[in-house]
Amino acid sequence: MMAMTDRPASWRMPNRKQMEEVARYLGRKAPPVRGLAPNDCLPEEYWQAPLEAANAAERLPSPRGSLSQLRLGEIADHVLRVGCRRCGRTVEIQKDDAVRLYGSEATWRDVGQRLLDDTCTQRTGRYEEDGCWPSFD
Repeated sequence: MMAMTDRPASWRMPNRKQMEEVARYLGRKAPPVRGLAPNDCLPEEYWQAPLEAANAAERLPSPRGSLSQLRLGEIADHVLRVGCRRCGRTVEIQKDDAVRLYGSEATWRDVGQRLLDDTCTQRTGRYEEDGCWPSFD
């Protein structure tokens, strides 16, 4: 195999005219205009695509995190489970018991945090460090 420096003398890079001729021969069209310069205005399509993507994200609720925002009366699951990311504990409660204790208008996020805090084993005495870090399943 020949190294890059061992090219035959007859090989050279084609010029622009030759490249356009090859492009026409292959049925492709050579780009007639140059691309945008750094200080040129961007086309409208460039700005419309991110806006449409942002609107689509707002219309579709996130599967993660949405359960914690629901009220107890809106949740379809019969068993509610919350885990602690700090100590690894998991606390479960039946939906009927949670509704009876906290009411159907209470959010699952508040109820889960209260369940973890009531049985927390990671008490240091400092407000910033106390308590569990909930992970809603």
